[in-house]
Formats: sequence, C-alpha cells, structure tokens
Amino acid sequence: MMNASKEYYVCSCFYTHNIFLQQYKIHVTYFEDDDRFLKEWKQSLASKGCKSDDQIQKVLTQVKSEVARRKTLGEQFLERREKISENYTPLHPHIYKLKESYFTEEFLNIVQYAKSNTATLEELVKQLKSENAKEVYSFPVFTENFCQEFMEEISHFENTDLPKGRPNTMNNYGILLNELGFDEDFITPFRVEYLRPITGLLFPDWGGDCLNSHKAFIVKYKVGEDLALNYHYDNAEVTVNVSLGHDFAGGNLYFGDMRWVPLRDTECTEYEHRPTYGLLHRGQHMHGAMPITSGERYNLIIWMRSSYIRNEMCPMCGRKPKLVKTVGFGDGFTVDAPEVINLCSTL
Repeated sequence: MMNASKEYYVCSCFYTHNIFLQQYKIHVTYFEDDDRFLKEWKQSLASKGCKSDDQIQKVLTQVKSEVARRKTLGEQFLERREKISENYTPLHPHIYKLKESYFTEEFLNIVQYAKSNTATLEELVKQLKSENAKEVYSFPVFTENFCQEFMEEISHFENTDLPKGRPNTMNNYGILLNELGFDEDFITPFRVEYLRPITGLLFPDWGGDCLNSHKAFIVKYKVGEDLALNYHYDNAEVTVNVSLGHDFAGGNLYFGDMRWVPLRDTECTEYEHRPTYGLLHRGQHMHGAMPITSGERYNLIIWMRSSYIRNEMCPMCGRKPKLVKTVGFGDGFTVDAPEVINLCSTL
C-alpha cells in the first residue's frame, strides 16, 4: 500500500509544461499569457504547418483546455474512482490481488537472485537479455494465462459507460489502473517486492533501490485508434513496459539516447514486442513506438519514481521542484523538497 507517512505532490510545471499537440507532434509550454505563448511558439508551430490565425486560435483553445483539465485532475480522479468502485463489477476479480502464480518461473528466479545477499550487477545482467540500446533489458514476466485474463478485464471495463481517465495527452486510449482498483494489492507489491530488487542493481544512479511511488496504466494500440507513440521520455526514474499481447503486427519500440543528447547525435535502435515479456529502461531514455499495422496490442506501463532523485530536480522542467499538493502518488515528489505552495500562486 502507499506509504502512509508520506504525502506526495506534483511540481508546478505540471500546469505549464509538456503540453502535447497531437496534430503537430510537438510539446509546448503555456503560462496563462497568450502573447508570451505566441512569442515562444509561433515560429515552431509554423514549421509544423500551423500558420493561419484560425489554426493558432485552435491551438490556444486546445492548450487552455488541457491546462484546465490538469487543474482539476485530482478532483476528477476521485470522482471517477468512486463511480467505478460503486458501479463496476469485475470480470476476473481474483486478478486484482497479485499472486506469484501470475509470474513465469524465469522471472521468479531473476527476482530470487536479485534479493540474495550475493547478487551482483554483472551476474544479474547475465540472466536478462540486454537489448541493443544502452541499459535496456528484457525478460519474461507474466504467464500467458494471466495476460489473457488481464486483457479480458481491461476490455470488459472499456466496454462499460463508466468514466475513464486516460494515461496522458499522447495516449487517447488506455486505462489508469489506480482508478480501476489495481494499485494497492497489485501494482504496489509488484513494484516493491519484485521489481525494486532488480532495479536496485540495474539503476542505482536513478534511485532504483528506493522507487517509492508510481503511475501505472494500460496503453492500447489498434488500427483506427492510437497507432503509434511519438518520440518522448517518461516522467519516471525507471519504466517497466510489459506487452500483454493480442494478435498484432508492427508497433516496434525504438530507443534513442538520453533526453539531453541532441537528436542529430542520436542513433536509434528497435525492439520488437513479445507478449508476456517486460522491458526495463531509464525513464529519461528517449523512445517511441512505431505504427501498428494490424490487430491490436495492450501494454502495461509502470512509471516508477524515486522522490530521493526527483526532489532534487524535476525531470519535466529541469529545475528544483515547486511542490503543489495533490491526491494519491501525484508525480512522486515528497515534502523532503524545500517548498510547498498553493496551486493558485503558481499560475
């Protein structure tokens, strides 16, 4: 369960930064000032095809709408979670509580080794598959049977008329797992008891041994819906991405370099999704997903966060975070950071 001794926060940049405009494939910032926005972004938008006054006004409307949505995100989350809890009947209620039988034997052996007193990075890496991109590792995680039941549960929920919060502005289809009730008895023990022993050895410089919060969601790719995912980095110290399956073609992941490396100096490598397999990588490692060409694919994504790392610098704005109170895990910041401010003073 969530650490009851800690309160979690977002950085104030959540309400100003990293606003994705799907039609122009660009992230922008907005500081409640139209003139400043035009001064900072008009030229970049024009290079993407946004040139007319009408197009600019539509962009401003979209940006303001997204900012307004973010301001009420905590309230909306609580309302959706309450409605879902009161009105949703799970198809497979047993999968909401994590069990070792959901894991492959190979994954359990990896976890057992990582927890041992004699575990070393070198020996752990030998038990994983090192992908072509630096510090990207894959390994089998869940059984086929569990993946099938998990996808059936998500599809069952999708087919209801209950409200659904989407993962982010880059994914129009998908499910926030905390709203559906998976956090306390599934995602949190998965992170703490199974993934953190592994990440502690693989990513010590990124707080791999003290990942104390997360954001977990399902993304769905399907012809006629979301096909691909643009080049980006995650709001996470470490990310795990598990392909749950379904029949699909295409949709390979591609990795570049860390977010501070210019694209011109980057050579991308591809990774082909395999159902039941997970992929571990640093959150600041730039990546994207190529278009799916047929079928549909579900992926479980967990952005794992270390307040020890992000309290020093927000990964989204690159500054010391200014904290804004929120609900749940927020974006993983804690009161260890020096300043807590009211939302109204940041906008």
